[in-house]
Amino acid sequence: MIAVVGASAAGLTAVQTLRREGYDGPLTVVGDEEHMPYDRPPLSKQVLSGVWEPAKVTLPSTVDASWMLGVRAVGLDVPGRRLALSTGDDLAYEKLVIATGVSARRLPFGSDLAGVHTLRTLSDALAFKAELAAAKSVVIVGAGFMGSEVAAVASGMGADVTVVDPLPAPMIRQFGPWLGGLVAKLHADHGVRMRLGVGVTGLRGDGRVSGVELADGVVLPADVVLVAIGSVPNTDWLAGSGLSLTDGVDCDSLCRAAPNVVAAGDVASWTHPVHGRRIRVEHRMNATEQGMAAARTLLGKGEPYAPIPYFWTDQYDVKIQAYGLFPEDAVPEVVAGDVGAGKFAVLYRHDGRVTGVVGWNLPRDTRQLRSRIGEPA
Repeated sequence: MIAVVGASAAGLTAVQTLRREGYDGPLTVVGDEEHMPYDRPPLSKQVLSGVWEPAKVTLPSTVDASWMLGVRAVGLDVPGRRLALSTGDDLAYEKLVIATGVSARRLPFGSDLAGVHTLRTLSDALAFKAELAAAKSVVIVGAGFMGSEVAAVASGMGADVTVVDPLPAPMIRQFGPWLGGLVAKLHADHGVRMRLGVGVTGLRGDGRVSGVELADGVVLPADVVLVAIGSVPNTDWLAGSGLSLTDGVDCDSLCRAAPNVVAAGDVASWTHPVHGRRIRVEHRMNATEQGMAAARTLLGKGEPYAPIPYFWTDQYDVKIQAYGLFPEDAVPEVVAGDVGAGKFAVLYRHDGRVTGVVGWNLPRDTRQLRSRIGEPA
């Protein structure tokens, strides 16, 4: 029996791939949410804005498998090939796929106040959406992908939005200060206040949040707060398993974490055979591609997993698409389109090579430039 722990995109893709590649034995999927697998990227955009009904994010999952939903894996015995479950039962397996994803990181204070939200699951999105509709002042803590996307949606719904981040530009961890500056201007042009270069020191409220305290002494009024400060790999249940957990579940280039154990998706780090270093990618396309690669490894058909990461974000009328990797000190250069016209593509160079390409409302050129990744700069 093959067990898959994690009932989201990576886990579902692994199950589908196992069947497609000829595995006809028993398959059991363990998922901690009550929902069948669903797509997460629309949660912060189409679902939150009300453009999509929640049911639309459900992924096609007509595959021959046993689904144990609303059940958590709480322990793993690798030599004995057994999973401990939150129900108190054990589940024996022959081979295992770990696809438990990540959880939203929380502030060390204020999480107990009503009106303070994170956004990772469908339930998170629906709870936040219900309060956002009536909120006048919204504070978003964190200016990465999630914070920036939600700022765009909340602004479009008529809320007074402030984004706070200790770094000097939004999405700077993803794309560096130059493109981050353009994202900051995009939000400012839509009426969003950007409080950058300042941290959050506390949340105010008596039972319900009423304000956000900043390190410079300013207190921002807030009816609703979204905490979007990154994520934490879901590996607590693997403590004591003997698996290496330095950055999620550590795997080799074939997605193997141990004999008969593979990992895929947001929770998995692996040694990229081209870049020669360990990476972990929290993006939707990687969940699909790595789920396929990990499943093939279990069936003895594995190959070194060497994807060119792809991810995107939609904010207002701008679609930003990215291929590759973007080291902190990579140097960007506009190679197509025009920044002033709001349509352009940028190559990023690092250590004498092209490592990534970003397109701003220029999808065709961006796809074509993907082929230059890896070439000498």
